[in-house]
Amino acid sequence: MKTTIVYDHRNRAKGEGPLEIRITNSGAVYYIATGIRVRRSEWKHDEIVNRDDCDMLNRRLTAIKKRLDDELSAWIETGLPLDMAEIKRRVMRPVVTDEQKSRTDMYEWMKAQLDILPLKDGTLKHYVTMIARLREYGRMMSWRDLTTENIYQWDAWLHHIRKPARDADVKAGREPDYISDAAVYNYHKCMKALISRAVRFGIVDINPYNRLRGEFKRGDRDTVEYLTTEEMKAIENIHPVPGSKMAVVRDLFVFQMYTGMAFSDMQRFDINNYRLDNGQWVAVNERTKTGTAYISQLLPPAVEVLEHYGMKIPKITNWRYNELLKYLGEVAGIRKRITSHMARHTFATWALHNKVELHVVSQMLGHTNTTMTQRYAKTLGVDVRAAFDELKKSLQ
Repeated sequence: MKTTIVYDHRNRAKGEGPLEIRITNSGAVYYIATGIRVRRSEWKHDEIVNRDDCDMLNRRLTAIKKRLDDELSAWIETGLPLDMAEIKRRVMRPVVTDEQKSRTDMYEWMKAQLDILPLKDGTLKHYVTMIARLREYGRMMSWRDLTTENIYQWDAWLHHIRKPARDADVKAGREPDYISDAAVYNYHKCMKALISRAVRFGIVDINPYNRLRGEFKRGDRDTVEYLTTEEMKAIENIHPVPGSKMAVVRDLFVFQMYTGMAFSDMQRFDINNYRLDNGQWVAVNERTKTGTAYISQLLPPAVEVLEHYGMKIPKITNWRYNELLKYLGEVAGIRKRITSHMARHTFATWALHNKVELHVVSQMLGHTNTTMTQRYAKTLGVDVRAAFDELKKSLQ
């Protein structure tokens, strides 16, 4: 029996292609996906090259192949006929031994911390999901399992998780995409924070993530996707059937484009938090995700949306909102993949384009490393209000 990592064995890649492990056994050939995709020029001499993250990806490949080799060796020792479906299941969803199931002290401690830590709802969801993934993985439940090697193994396993199937996937008969590098990065970020807390409490001596600085990447964050002024107008000029879900989505996106609000902040919008000041709706709010204070002044396009819905924001799930935004972009003739967060980026770039200073845009969006009090935000309000007035002029 032989295992080899191969590139795009179906020769279908246009751009990035899949890396798979080929298993040859008594003339039969099987393939197991690794969840890693690279360009043909980035795969040379059985390793990934010419990428900033090549070291991390090569370690992930090694971890996956080692786990597969171990499972194959264990299976051969049983003397039973090879069952590749079961082998694949074990590699992707590791079997947990009775001993490992009985050693859940780290997992239970982490769960208990969620009842203690003062986490915002959005951040709490990230931690809850991370701990659920940790339990699903099953091989790192005890403080004794907490090693750099096991963290690498967990990272490899996380990259095999697929997103929930969407309607388009079901209709096309295809499997959904794997979760993003950013999602995996957030799992590591939550895990690292909880282990650091355990170090402070003297439960463990060191945090193994300290040896892995820079190993796990968030993904390409050098650039952000946003809409140009022409693309913004293309969205605004769409007029779906009144009362339809697509009309609601169009209006919500316009509201985000002219407020810079994140989806979670928009969904908890309450006009009672605003006051009329010289004919302008103004408020000092806190971001749902971070609790950071920010100045908000409603520009005319945002007010127009609110007036259409009785000064309230229609409710919709983030998943459904992003699903329908894809179709909204197609109708507007925009080739970019539109997401709810793109509206926030669009507001920021639009404001900068209209000569609002960077530090003021940061205050508009609540982009700070420390949580500001409302009093602190009030002292910054003069500059921010003046900037909003300048933006209003650009609409006239």
